[in-house]
Parts: sequence; structure tokens; C-alpha cells
Amino acid sequence: MSHRAAALLAWSMWVLCVALVASAVLLDFFNPSVPPRDGSVIDVYIGIALAYPTVGAIVASRRSKNLVGWILCGIGLLFGVEAFADAYAYYALAAGSDALPGGVYMAWFSEEFLLLPGLFLGSALLVLLFPNGRLLSRSWRAVVWLAVGGSAMTALLFATSPGRISPYRISNPFGIEGILRSILKLLGSLGMATLLVCCVLAVISVFVRLQSAEGEERQQIKWFAYAAAVLLSTFFLGLPLAGVIGAIGWGWAALIPLVIGLLAIPVAVGIAMLRYRLYDIDVIINRTLVYGALTALLAAGYIATIMALQGIGNLVFQVPFRAVFGQESTLATIAATLAMAALFNPLRHRIQSFIDRSFYRNKYDAAKTLEAFSMKLRDETDLNALSDDLVGVVRETMQPAHVSLWLHPDPALKDKKKRAVIRESGHRH
Repeated sequence: MSHRAAALLAWSMWVLCVALVASAVLLDFFNPSVPPRDGSVIDVYIGIALAYPTVGAIVASRRSKNLVGWILCGIGLLFGVEAFADAYAYYALAAGSDALPGGVYMAWFSEEFLLLPGLFLGSALLVLLFPNGRLLSRSWRAVVWLAVGGSAMTALLFATSPGRISPYRISNPFGIEGILRSILKLLGSLGMATLLVCCVLAVISVFVRLQSAEGEERQQIKWFAYAAAVLLSTFFLGLPLAGVIGAIGWGWAALIPLVIGLLAIPVAVGIAMLRYRLYDIDVIINRTLVYGALTALLAAGYIATIMALQGIGNLVFQVPFRAVFGQESTLATIAATLAMAALFNPLRHRIQSFIDRSFYRNKYDAAKTLEAFSMKLRDETDLNALSDDLVGVVRETMQPAHVSLWLHPDPALKDKKKRAVIRESGHRH
């Protein structure tokens, strides 16, 4: 299709996603049931259903031949349909309203039998095709078809699973039992295994692509890998943190880490595809490593300091100072806070130096080499020696295949050199 038709289609998909999300919000707003649905899950669906198609529409409208933008639009549309179906079914069934027909089928459709396989399929295709929208070679087409087949069999297994659809207490209208159910279960298990294998192969393709990538493509892959690392961190570290946040009564903030991880993918893809501040990724990764390690160490030191102060107070001072050093006291908290504040800058500099030496050795050595060369430049007066030093610095820091230095033949320099030679010969005489 033409560029104009592709842009129109991309933004039409975006409008459809917005309409689905708006309809879901309105259905929840006018829902007379008590209690209402879980708002945290709805917010996650809405955020994904708006962020993914927005970035996808921008990318697809500018680079219509690149499939990455269309995949983002598809993922957003999938979440938009899921959010609308869930809100529709809850309004029609849980609210006891007869104004909306087909509530049973909408409840069946909202059981995420299409969302989870579709999300895995979209993620696998996104990883395989990023950033240029093409596979590494034709042999990778087999991985794509296996992923499509695996997601279809998995969706079929979920869609025909007998039992009740929660929380509506209705039976699956398309549930299958008996021998056919055993066959579908076997095919579904095979499909899930195939889909997981395809996701692993997709991750391997990123490392294969990174080995041959250069320039902008390498930076684009770095952006995508950084977003994937943030997403995985929110799952493995953010979910326990979400449990702690929910336990202290901040239920609205429990899913914030997960939302950040899910939204990191479209943001990073948009920056990488549109090449906006593309080369800032190295700085972002460096700062993430530094401040992530710094936060972990300060949090551990803060907890350890409070426990140590309270333990000393309980052991040494016993009852008279229990109110001061006990668990009800704020003095230990203040002391631990002041200690961590004093350690902030020294610890940050040490962590920064350690990370530069460990992960950014070439740049760290280059910075040290340039610093040493600038110190030598202040005292060096011999042009030939300075030229040799400059060539050595360039060879050590940039590591080119060949380096040479050409000096412009300035007549004024020659005249000065002649006068210096004549003056030196006159002094000798």
C-alpha cells in the first residue's frame, strides 16, 4: 500500500483502540454493581492498550514497510479488545443488566484465551523482526510459523476448556469434554511448549543479530535489550515489591513496577525506530547500573544500621533507654538516614569507578589516556615528540586499522626554526 494509506490504516487502528478503551471505562463508570471491578488490572490494560498502539501508529505511519510498528498496533488492539470484552461481560452479567445481549459469549471471550497466546506470539515476532522488520535469514521463517501454530493450539486449548468462567459462575459455552478433550489437551501442551521454544529462539536471534550489527542498528538493539531487562526486573523483583506495597495498604501503587516494565518496551522501540537520542543508551545503562547498585546498598545499609542501633540499645541500656533505642523510637531511623546521606557521594563514586572498570573498560582507559596526554601537552615543546604521542593516543583510544599524522607545512614555522638554528649556532660560536 502507499505511504498515505499505511498512515491512515495505522491511525485508524489507534482510534479503534482508544474507542475500545473509552467504551470499557464508560461501562465501568455506569456499572451499578457493588463492588466494582479490580481497578488496578483495568489500569494496566488501559495503559498498554494506549501506549503500544500510539508508538505503533507513529512508527507504522513513518516506516510503513517495517513490521515492528504494525506488531505494536496489534498488541495494543489485543489489549483493547480484552479490556472492552471484560467490561462488557461484567456489566451484562455481574451487574444483572438485561440491556446488553451476549454477555455469556463476551465472558468467554474475556477469559484471556486469546490474550496470553497472542501476547507471546507478538513478543516473539517483535524480537525476531526488530529493528529493521526483517528476519536474519529465510531459515528463521520456520520459527515464525512454529510460533503461529503454537499460539493457535494454545488458544484453542484455553477456549475449549470446560468449567466455570470466573467470576460470573457460568459454564464455558464452548467447553469440550471426553476423548476430543484429551486430544485438544495434548495439542495444547505441545503448542505451549512450541511457543516457549520459539520465544527462546527469538531471544537467541537478538544475540546473533547483535554480533553482526554496527552503528545505529547496534544502538537500536541496545535500547530494546535495555527495555527487556527492565521488564524482566519488574517481574522478578517488582512483583515481590508489589506484594509488600499492597500489604502496607498502598494497593494503588502495587502494580506501578509492572506497568513501568510493560511500558518500557514501546518507549524503547519508539526511540530506537525514530532514532531519537539514540546514542544516549550507553549513558542510561551506565546510570541504571550505578544508581541501581547504589540504591540496593543504601537500602541494605539503612536496614542494617537501624537493626544494629536497636540491638545495641536493647542490650546495653535495657529498659531506661528502650523508648529511645526501641522499635517505637525514631532516633535510630534518623541516625541511619544521616549515615546513609553521608555515604551517598563516596559510595556513588566508588560504584561508578567499579562499573567503568568492569563494563566500560575501553572508555575508562580512553578517558585515563586522554587525561594523561593533556597533562603531557602542557609541558611538551618538541613537535616531533608531541606528534608521536598524539598518534599513540589515537591508536590506543580509538584502535583504528591505520593511523597517520599530517602536519601542514607552515612557512612561518620553518622561518622560526631557521632563526632558532642560527641563534643556537651563534651561541655555540
